[in-house]
Amino acid sequence: MDLKKLIPQGESETLEFKESLRLKDEIGVTVSAFSNSKGGIILVGISDNAEIKGVQIGKKTLTDLAEYIKKNTDSQIFPEIETVKIKKKDIVKIKVKPSLEKPVFFKGRAYKRVSNTNQKISSSEIRRLAKESGAKLYWDEQICEEANLEDIDWKFAKEFFLPLYEEISKKKIIGETKTVLESLGCIKTDKPTNAGILLFGKYPQNFFINSYIALARYKEKEISAERLDYKEFDGSLFKQIDECDRYIKEHMSIMSRLHPYQVQREDIPEYGLFSIRELITNAVCHRDYENQHTKVIIKIFEDRIEFFNPGGLPENITPKNITEKQFSRNPVIAKALAKVKYIEELGEGWDKIAKEHKEHPLKPRFPKIKSDRYAVMVTLFSTKDKFETRRIGIELNERQKYALEKIKSQGFIRSIEIQKKFGITRDTANRDLSYLIKLNLIKREGRGKKVRYLQK
Repeated sequence: MDLKKLIPQGESETLEFKESLRLKDEIGVTVSAFSNSKGGIILVGISDNAEIKGVQIGKKTLTDLAEYIKKNTDSQIFPEIETVKIKKKDIVKIKVKPSLEKPVFFKGRAYKRVSNTNQKISSSEIRRLAKESGAKLYWDEQICEEANLEDIDWKFAKEFFLPLYEEISKKKIIGETKTVLESLGCIKTDKPTNAGILLFGKYPQNFFINSYIALARYKEKEISAERLDYKEFDGSLFKQIDECDRYIKEHMSIMSRLHPYQVQREDIPEYGLFSIRELITNAVCHRDYENQHTKVIIKIFEDRIEFFNPGGLPENITPKNITEKQFSRNPVIAKALAKVKYIEELGEGWDKIAKEHKEHPLKPRFPKIKSDRYAVMVTLFSTKDKFETRRIGIELNERQKYALEKIKSQGFIRSIEIQKKFGITRDTANRDLSYLIKLNLIKREGRGKKVRYLQK
C-alpha cells in the first residue's frame, strides 16, 4: 500500500488521520469502529486536512500505545503498530483488522465506521453483531454508560460483601475492593458494569428505574379490593433480597406441633423457608433487566405466593426440565450472588427446593411454574389448611383445651376457673394444668392464691 498516494485522498471508510499521540481516546474509538466494520489504518502525525506533521517517537511509545488499546478494548484488540517515514517525518501506522468477535467496545462503548466518521452502535445493533459473530454478549456485563465509580457504594462492598465473601470461601482476600469487583465483572476500564450498579450501586434505580421488587399482600385467595399491604423493595439486589425475604417470613403463619412423649414444640412454617429466599433471589437474578417497562412482582394470597419476573425461559429449558437444567440470563450477577451464598451454584437451587418440599411435615404441593417468551411465574402453595388437623400430635381433654383457649383470650387462667367450669376438684384441675406445663405449652406464675397460668 502506497501511503504517499493514499494520504492526499483524505480520510475514508478505512483510513483515519490523527495529528497527535495525545489523542489516545480518539484513536481507541477508531480502533473500535474499524474492528466492528471492515478494518482500516490509522495514521498518527497527520492532520485532518492531510498535512504531514510527524510525531516524536520514544523508546516505549509504541508499546505504551498498544497496551492502552489492549487495556481499554473488550474484546481485547492487538493492532499492528509500526513507525513509517513519510517525507522524512515519523508517522505511527496502526493497522486494525475486522474482529471475529464482535462487537468490540472501547471504554464501554461500541462504534462502527460510516464513511469517514465513527458512530456509536445502538443496543439492537450490538445484539445483532454479537449474534452474527457467535459471541455471547450479556446485558449485565456491559458498561453502565451513565455511571462512574462514585456511584458505587464502596462502604457496603468493603464492610458487608468482602467479609461475607471471606467467611464463606474461607480465604483471605488480598487486594483492593476495586480489584475484587473487577475480578467479578462489576467494573471494567474504570467504569461500573450494569451488574456492578445493580449489586453495589448506591441507588441502582437512578439508572434502571424498575429494577426493584413490588409486593402486594391480599386477604383472600384472589385479587380483591381489600389489599392488606403493598411494599416496594429497592436499593441494591442484596438489600432487595434480604428485606423482601424478611417481610414475607414475618407475615407467614407458623404452626406449633407437639409429638407424643416430647416436651419441646415443633414450629412448622406454612412455606419452606429456603424455597421463599431462593425464589426471591432467582427472580432478581434471572429477570430481563433490558426490559425496564416492568418489574419483579410478588403477590401473597391466603393460600399461595406468586413470584413473577420479566424474561421467559430459554428455548432449551421448560417448566418440566427446569429442575434438571440450568441457565443464567445475567451470569455476572449470578456469579457475585453465588460467591456469598445468596444463590445456589451449579443449578442446585431447584434440587434443594424439591428436597425441602419432600421433607416438609405437611407435604405441600410442588411449586407450579408457568412461562412464556416474556415472563416466568412460580407459585408456592401454602400448607395452612392442614394446620388445624395436625396442630396437636397428642390428645388433650376438654378441660385442657378450655384452659388453652382461656389463656389465649384473656392472657392467663387460674385453677379455680377450671374447677367451677367443669365441677371438678382442685387436684384434678391442677393435674390438667401440670400436664400442659409438661408439654411446654404454658407456665406457672406466682404463689399460693395468686398462682396463675400463662402462655409459654
